[in-house]
Amino acid sequence: MLERRTLFRAAAATAVGGLAIKAAAAQNSLPPGPPLPPRDWSLPNPTVPYPDPNVQVLDKRFQKYIAGTTLLRRLWTGAEWTEGPVWFGDLHCVIFSDIPNNRMMKYDAMTGHTVVFRQPSNFSNGNTRDRQGRLVTCEHAARRVTRTEYGGKITVLADSYMGKKLNSPNGVVVKSDDSIWFTDPGYGTAGDHEGHREASELPHNVYRIDGKTGKMTVVSDEFSQPNGLCFSPDEKKFYIADTGNPVIRVFDVGDDGKLTNSRMFHDFHDAKGGISDDIRCDEDGNIWSAGGWSADPLFNGVCVLAADDGAMIGRIVLPETGSNLCFGGHDHNRLFITAGTSLYAVDVNTRGVEL
Repeated sequence: MLERRTLFRAAAATAVGGLAIKAAAAQNSLPPGPPLPPRDWSLPNPTVPYPDPNVQVLDKRFQKYIAGTTLLRRLWTGAEWTEGPVWFGDLHCVIFSDIPNNRMMKYDAMTGHTVVFRQPSNFSNGNTRDRQGRLVTCEHAARRVTRTEYGGKITVLADSYMGKKLNSPNGVVVKSDDSIWFTDPGYGTAGDHEGHREASELPHNVYRIDGKTGKMTVVSDEFSQPNGLCFSPDEKKFYIADTGNPVIRVFDVGDDGKLTNSRMFHDFHDAKGGISDDIRCDEDGNIWSAGGWSADPLFNGVCVLAADDGAMIGRIVLPETGSNLCFGGHDHNRLFITAGTSLYAVDVNTRGVEL
């Protein structure tokens, strides 16, 4: 059985090139940071000094984003591999996926309790909300993207392209024009741990579903394993993380929904095996990237990449491999992070731009 770790590392190892190494060295994906004190993550209020030492300023540009009187907390643990957090403010909860256990979980921010939201979930991965507040989900096992209607009915938004089955939709975002954008790598069809082992019928594309017509088009086919994705605050830029070739690329977005001017935003080839899994954008255009798999444990968690040059300016270090993240809370300034077996949260001094 091919496991996620094996797929990430094998693909990353084969993708290293001379130019990529030079670019990555200039950006530095593993800047040195202060040592971390011992920490008992099982405690709801661990005894650590303010500001939290696991939230590290690596560049003075990150200093203003630190909420100094808050702690990074583990909210819940007990999953096999968590992914796809999405904030539902009207329900004061985070819904997220536990892929191998074929279920979706719901963390209630008012009570602190976490319960099963949906099981089976077709090995769901990424989740988001559309502009009408409905849940949009990527399902590995069913190889489709679905929408949960207000009454609970499941509507299939996409399960094929040009008469061929999708691979295993992974990450999904919704633009203000109601168009739905999603990635379709091969992790759910590579084995039976996060889906079902099946033959791929399509390349690993990135797709757009038109919000008015429902027509689906390929917006990018240049990635090995396209994964996380997000828009800039003005929606004129679009970012895609590749977990097969560990980079984040950025594109210009046309009014017609087409992507142009593909260019490197950050290259992770110097991260000792580390990758960016999923990404979100804050109100200033910085990219918050959940990831891990590096030989350096300081890479586990979230790294923050500056809007102007893609340099790592800060990081949130977790004891587990980071997978995904979303902004939520009353003011959209609480960062919820899925990592390995757990869900974490920390308040930051900025707001996310996605729903």
